[in-house]
Amino acid sequence: MASVIVVHRPSPSGGRRVTVGSAILGLAHDDRDLIEFLRRAGLEDAEALVLGDSPLIHWWGGRAHEYAAA
Repeated sequence: MASVIVVHRPSPSGGRRVTVGSAILGLAHDDRDLIEFLRRAGLEDAEALVLGDSPLIHWWGGRAHEYAAA
């Protein structure tokens, strides 16, 4: 996975859309969801990237690791 991972702004109903390039990986409601989406996309060390605040993950429209409704 060479593209930037984008965790979009929280939705009005809660959760954040996760994309890599033009592919939508899913709607994450917590870091566990995000880690699972990245694992399914082929990232072996997804947990370290998410919990280590990697520069490969861009958090748009909200604070990192917050998934509550906007």
